[in-house]
Amino acid sequence: MPTPFIMPKFDMDQETSRIINWVKKEGDPVSLDEVVLEVETDKVSIEVPAPASGILAGIQYSDGDEVPVTTVIAYILKDGETLADIQPETPTDTKTADTVEYQQKQVTIPEQKITPVAQRMAVAHQIDVGELVVAGKKITKADVEGFIAENQGNNGVLRLSATPAARRLGREKGIELAEIVGTGPGGRIQLADVLEYQKADASVTHKTAVVHNEHQPELISLEGMRLKIANRMQASFQEAPHISLSMEIDVSKLETLRHRLNRIATKEDQNKISMTALIVKVVAWALAKNRYLNSSLQGDVIKIWPDVNVGVAVALEEGLIVPVVRNADKKTVSVINSDIRNLVEKARQGNLELDDIRGGTFTISNLGMFGIHQFRAIINPPESAILAVGAVIRKPVVISDQDDIEVRPIMEITLSADHRVIDGAVAAYFLQDLANGLESPEILMY
Repeated sequence: MPTPFIMPKFDMDQETSRIINWVKKEGDPVSLDEVVLEVETDKVSIEVPAPASGILAGIQYSDGDEVPVTTVIAYILKDGETLADIQPETPTDTKTADTVEYQQKQVTIPEQKITPVAQRMAVAHQIDVGELVVAGKKITKADVEGFIAENQGNNGVLRLSATPAARRLGREKGIELAEIVGTGPGGRIQLADVLEYQKADASVTHKTAVVHNEHQPELISLEGMRLKIANRMQASFQEAPHISLSMEIDVSKLETLRHRLNRIATKEDQNKISMTALIVKVVAWALAKNRYLNSSLQGDVIKIWPDVNVGVAVALEEGLIVPVVRNADKKTVSVINSDIRNLVEKARQGNLELDDIRGGTFTISNLGMFGIHQFRAIINPPESAILAVGAVIRKPVVISDQDDIEVRPIMEITLSADHRVIDGAVAAYFLQDLANGLESPEILMY
């Protein structure tokens, strides 16, 4: 029997992958573990190997398609096999969520399915999934989130009743359905209503385009990495009640330590140590002492991770990405510094691999190099906290009981934490330890 080629699931909360390129084509021979196609998850591209040796056949998706994970995307045929040999899957088959029927080398999917996460969200928000406009063959969490974002009023209640065809045309043409008066039952917006609105709007636009065309805004589609970041950040801010705590840190000793380490690096012809590398080291040390900051909430369970994997946010032209320094609490500053440099370089060249970005347990976002003094960052799910680091600013500081004043390098840090997991006092204890480590880095040697 032909071997099903299933879109693999690479990460815990992943629902879809986008096909970048089929390396092998329909009818090509493939070998076990040979790269057959390249796909893209949230922020990285991954090579997908063949699950068996044989002939690649029955390709169901093209380059650029967004495919739900665990879906059959093709088949591997052995000698003498054809697509006609494929048997319809039974309801108990767990290899894919879709029931696939094959006839004379043609594959059809009889009905659209919905992922479990999307189903729960739809039920919770009382959404008729028939109104969802989706591009793939499964309704995913992103489809439901998009529907909610598009149709949610100021009071958080879903509004607008419209047919799927009306919603699809509205989305394609950038038409705000709230501006249309529906003529269907109960005021439901019909396709004809959208077409009529589009016709009237086009008439007005035509009359003013000549005069005002040069003042029209540039339109950039919210898609790809930008769309995925938007969905993740919106979900994080809506689902996790953020609390924020800030502290000012005197980094005089940390700067002195950095200068000393860089003299050593220069002698050994190594790269200079960055302030970010030192911060990552101290943060990892503080996380090991404050376990709840190194955790994730999954359902009704708090998972406290044994490894301290610190993500470092990197700004790219197309969006933000967070490569991960693994086991940072067990590495020297020089190794952390080397890891960060390599990860940032790979990120800017677009060469990050899946292992470079997954498994993070805590994130640091440093905007100090842009002159930002203080800011609050949004938690990077599924983590429970994130640290925002501002610029080092020279300030006058009272340093003794005699009210002596000196100018010292001060850095402001702000911790954002998920209040479902981390209480204010727990976050404060972490910040106290972090402040002690940054102001007196020798404590890490104790």
